[in-house]
Amino acid sequence: MANIHPPKQQDMKYLHLLAQSFPNISEASMEIINLQAILHLPKGTEHFLADIHGEYEAFQHILKNASGNIQRKVNELFGNTMRESDMKELCTLIYYPDQKLELIKAAEPNIIDWYRITLHLLVSVCRLVASKYTHSKVRKSLPHDFSYIIQELLHERTDDANKADYVNVIIDTIISTGRADDFIVAISNVIQRLSIDQLHILGDIYDRGPGAHIIMDTLSSYHSWDIQWGNHDILWMGALAGNRACQCNVIRLSLRYANLATLEEGYGINLVPLATFAMETYGDDPCEEFVPKIASADSARIDQKTSRLAALMHKAITIIQFKEEATIIKRNPAWNMSDRLLFNKIDYQKGTILLDGKEYELKSNSFPTIDPRHPDRLTPEEKQLMDKLNHSFQVSEKLHKHIRMLLQHGCMYAIYNNNLLFHASIPLNADGTLKEVEIAPDMKCSGKELLYNIGMMIRTAFQTDSSAEERTYATDYFLYLWCGPDSPLFDKSKMATFERYFIADKATHNEEKGNYFKLRDDEQIVDNIMDAFGVKGENRHIINGHVPVHVCNGENPVKANGKLMVIDGGFSQAYHKETGIAGYTLVYHSRGFVLVQHEPFTSTLDAIQKCTDIKSTTQIVEMSAHRMRVADTDIGRELSKQINDLQQLLYAYRHGYIKEAMSNK
Repeated sequence: MANIHPPKQQDMKYLHLLAQSFPNISEASMEIINLQAILHLPKGTEHFLADIHGEYEAFQHILKNASGNIQRKVNELFGNTMRESDMKELCTLIYYPDQKLELIKAAEPNIIDWYRITLHLLVSVCRLVASKYTHSKVRKSLPHDFSYIIQELLHERTDDANKADYVNVIIDTIISTGRADDFIVAISNVIQRLSIDQLHILGDIYDRGPGAHIIMDTLSSYHSWDIQWGNHDILWMGALAGNRACQCNVIRLSLRYANLATLEEGYGINLVPLATFAMETYGDDPCEEFVPKIASADSARIDQKTSRLAALMHKAITIIQFKEEATIIKRNPAWNMSDRLLFNKIDYQKGTILLDGKEYELKSNSFPTIDPRHPDRLTPEEKQLMDKLNHSFQVSEKLHKHIRMLLQHGCMYAIYNNNLLFHASIPLNADGTLKEVEIAPDMKCSGKELLYNIGMMIRTAFQTDSSAEERTYATDYFLYLWCGPDSPLFDKSKMATFERYFIADKATHNEEKGNYFKLRDDEQIVDNIMDAFGVKGENRHIINGHVPVHVCNGENPVKANGKLMVIDGGFSQAYHKETGIAGYTLVYHSRGFVLVQHEPFTSTLDAIQKCTDIKSTTQIVEMSAHRMRVADTDIGRELSKQINDLQQLLYAYRHGYIKEAMSNK
C-alpha cells in the first residue's frame, strides 16, 4: 500500500464501478489475498499444434494423452510400484475410458477388486494434475454429477489415518451403487482436461486428411483453444464466403488424396453433379496426371473403379479451377498475377506452352472444355456445375458453424506469454526489413499492421453490413492469400499447380520461397520481427508451422539460436515419408519448453485394444532458471493490475473517498 496515492478525479468513476463488486474493505481484501495466491501457482501447460491436415485420430489421441504428459505423470506416481504393462493399461483407460471399460469388464474375473484399485489410482493421478490449479478452477472443470465427490477425494487422502475410512467408504459406495463406470469416465475426462490449460493451433486444420470436420467437432466442446489461420483454413473460409476458385481448390485437393469424407460426410457437399459432368466430358481421357495420391495404408479402401472416377473428377475440377482463378486475377490487376493466366500461353494445336521464353511440351493436350480464343471462359455446363457446387457450400449448416468457430477463436497472429504465433511467414525484403504489401487499393502495410488488416478483411467477407464492393474484394482476396506471392500464408514466387500437372520438366515446378524462409535462422532478423510486433521479455519466441521440417535430412525445427520454432513435422500421412516423422507438438509448462516428436499413429482401435501409444521422443528446447508462476504470464500481469486497482479501492475506503456498503453476496 506504500505506493498507493489518493485517487485522481478521473479514476473515481472506475472505482465506484469496482465498488459494486467489492462493496467493503473485507471483500476487497479477500479478493487481493485470492489473486496474490493465484500469482504464485505454477503456470498452466500450453500445448502447440500445427498443420493437422485432417488427421483426426492422431489429433484426438494427442489431446487425450497431452503429448505424453499423462504418461509421464503416471510414471512419476507409480514407476516404482507398478509394472510397465499395468501403467500402460491405466493410461489407455484415461485416454479411452468408455471403450477400454468394455474390454476390461469382459476379461476381468474380479471386477469389484479392479474397480476399487483403479478408482484409487485415478484419484491419485487426478490429484497430481490438479495440484497446479486453484480449487475454484478445478471445481469449474468437474462434471456436475460427481463434482462434490471428486472434490472430496482430491482433498482427502487415505494416508491420513483420520480420513482413511472416509475415503474408502466413498470409493466403496461408488462401486456398490453401480456408478463406478460413470465415475471412471468422468474422472478420466477431468485428467485430460487439466493436463492442458490452453491449446494453440498454428493453422491448417483442413486439407488432405479424412476428418477435418471431426477435428472441428472436437474443438467445439474443448475448454480453451485458439487458432492462427493457415492457408488451408483460409481456403475453406473462402469457399464458404463464395469464392469459387477456393471451392474448386478444396474439392481438387480432396480428390488429389482420395479423401472426400470431409466434403461429403462432414459438410454434405454434393459431388454427384461433378461426377456426372466428369464422366460425360472426360470419359475417354486417361487422366493419368490426375490419379489420386493414396498412402499405402489407405490403398485397400480405394479400388480401381473408384480411383478412375476420382481421376476424372479431379481433372474436371482442376480445369474449372484455373478458369475461376483467371477471372479473379483479371478482376484484380493490382495483384500482378497475370503471369499465372497459363491457358493463354498454350499452343493447343502443338500441345506446348511458352513459359519465360521457353517452350515446353505438355504431358496432356486434352482440353475439351477450352475455347482457344477465350481459354478462361467457362462452358455453359461448367457454369451450371459451379452454380450447383456453390449452392452446396452455401447451404451447409455444419460448415457455417465451423467457419464461425474459426472466426471466433482465430486470427492471423497472436501473442501469448511472450511468444509470437502465426502460421507461415512475415513478408520481408531481401535485407530482412519488413516488406510493405498492398492488400487493397490505397492500403499498404507491413508486419503487425499487415496481419491485423488482413484479419479484418477476412471478417469483412462475412459481414452483411459491409458494402457489396467491399465484400466482393474481400471474397476475392481469399485467393490471393492462398497463392499470392506476398501473402503471409504463402510467400512464394508462384503456386506451380499447373506445372506439376501438365509439364514434365521439374525445373518449372520450382516455387521460390520468400525472404522470411531464407532468413529465419538469423537471430537478429527474428529479434527485429518480434520488436515490430511488440513482443517483450528475455525469453521470447516466434512459433509457426506451414513448412514441414525434414528431420530425415537432418533439419532442426529450432532456429535462430532457439528464438524460432517450426513445429510442422508432418501430421498428414502424405508427409510421413518426406519428413521421416509424424508431427511435432510443443509443450510449454512451468519449467520451460519441450518439443515432442511423434512417430506415426497406428489407429484408435490399436490404442484401445493393445494399449499402444504414439511413440514420442522429447527434446528440451529451453528450461527456465526458476519454475514459472502465473505471475510470469499474460494472465498474471492482468491479475497484478487488478490487485493494484483493488488496493486503490482499499485506499479510497479507508480514507473516506468511497463509503463502504453491505456485502452483495
